[in-house]
Amino acid sequence: MEIKKAVITAAGRGVRLYPAADTVQKAMLPLVDHDGLSKPVIQVIAEEALASGIEEICIVCAPGDEEQYLRQFRLLRENLVQAHQGVAWAQDEAARLSDLMRRIQFAPQEQPKGYGHAVYCAKEFVAGEPFLLLLGDHVYISHVAGQRCAEQLMELARRESCAVAAVQATREHQVGRYGTLSGAREPNMTGVYRIETIIEKPSVSEAELELQTPGLRAGHYLCFFGIYVLTPTVFDILEQRAADAAELQLTPALHQLAHRERYLALEVKGARYDIGGRLGLFQAQLALGLASPVRDEMLTAATEILADPRTAQNPGPEQG
Repeated sequence: MEIKKAVITAAGRGVRLYPAADTVQKAMLPLVDHDGLSKPVIQVIAEEALASGIEEICIVCAPGDEEQYLRQFRLLRENLVQAHQGVAWAQDEAARLSDLMRRIQFAPQEQPKGYGHAVYCAKEFVAGEPFLLLLGDHVYISHVAGQRCAEQLMELARRESCAVAAVQATREHQVGRYGTLSGAREPNMTGVYRIETIIEKPSVSEAELELQTPGLRAGHYLCFFGIYVLTPTVFDILEQRAADAAELQLTPALHQLAHRERYLALEVKGARYDIGGRLGLFQAQLALGLASPVRDEMLTAATEILADPRTAQNPGPEQG
């Protein structure tokens, strides 16, 4: 199985980040990346795909955002070239932005009809091939040196020639935040499961009844990590479900996919950070910073803030 294409879903308006995301696309908020350079979130995610071997990327976006993304990428590149003339790192970063712009295209989601509908908008781009799916508001940090989280997933998908979902063992009190699944361990394959049942954001009691996976620690369940390798069969399923649904969700379609063809789950060695929550951007930045060349600088800054007695004495206003 060859996986050359990636889809990044970024059509959401970022209501949890209001009012910032009301004027700036959530995916264009800045983060200091693994290499110590400040980049828009969408570039961090796109480079996760490119570094894993992807050749083409489709960003599913809100109508009208296509030109906004390209304009901001062009401005970033021009500013790097003009402000840092002859500086090697700036030239390299400008070249990466140029390469990214050559590799991306856009698929607007004309109406917000659910996450499954957002994925379906990329059907023409995928053109009947298996593809990597990434969330536009998740940042991924691998715990394996030299191998990205997406690359771990793609390696298994290529070897087994089937769809694969990245998962993490998650404590039961958190299952209501994620798509959660059960499955049977694949023989002679560490951390790999054959998916049997998938439920979107189940209650704890629902998980206890329907989503127990043998071999996991008590009180833990397999939850989606936010990276998938999917086969084009998912578009057939979404198309069939669209006739009966006002909103087209992805999780029920993935449940059907698991019953139609072989669909594996891989416990990824890494962590994912959702930037959409109130502290999500801060948590993602802290994690990225600790995995980058600015680690010591970030630790020093954090220590100084925490050690300052005035910080504890003035916690700031309560937020509703």
